[in-house]
Amino acid sequence: MNALYITGAGVSAESGIPTFRGKDGFWTIGSQNYTPMEMATRAMYTQQPAEFLAWYYHRFASYRHHGPNEVHHWLADKNLITQNIDGLDGKAGNEDYIAIHGRLDKMTIFHEQGDNVSILDAPWDLVDEAHLTDSLLDIFQIENKPKLNQSYKPYVLLFDEFYTNLYKIDEAQQRMQKADKIVFMGTSFSVNITNIALDTAMKNQIEVEVVDPDPVILPYKHVTYFKGKALDYIQQQG
Repeated sequence: MNALYITGAGVSAESGIPTFRGKDGFWTIGSQNYTPMEMATRAMYTQQPAEFLAWYYHRFASYRHHGPNEVHHWLADKNLITQNIDGLDGKAGNEDYIAIHGRLDKMTIFHEQGDNVSILDAPWDLVDEAHLTDSLLDIFQIENKPKLNQSYKPYVLLFDEFYTNLYKIDEAQQRMQKADKIVFMGTSFSVNITNIALDTAMKNQIEVEVVDPDPVILPYKHVTYFKGKALDYIQQQG
């Protein structure tokens, strides 16, 4: 069977990375002046780059040294699309997974969406935390506001951006079309990629499994629910 796994933040919780919408999640933590939903936008990056980069550094880059857990290792040889930007699937050895929302260890030149640009290593280890704002602006080559094709931007899909082939959206949809089963693990179905996958499953009558301690009940008859953590699920699979 050609199973496609689509993972969310719940899969990385065992690695010590907070989920987004739990009580300690990223989206419960804003900056001093803005909510998380306001911070994680292209508009904030372009208008308030210092605030954006400092928030991103504290909320995401601080987890760059965390390691994969047993679930990531189990998924290492699987057909996988992850919503997570932590890069733990790559650390676990999956060389063909799709990081549909980007990766925190990467950056790109700041570009118009849809442009074909290279994905570069993000130099987080060069950040001087004693002079955080100035250091981040210097590293991302921003003087006042980011300049197209000159400044750099974290390789992350923001709320007011759209899926492009920089994030492998065409390949992701091809994998959905070819799947015999789609397994959603640790996701709240609150992002577009899960909606796209579920719509594909419903149109093609693809079997679906939902793995989550508090699974979202889907409007689809071909669904099996596993009410538990991803770790419990993989142990049951053997």
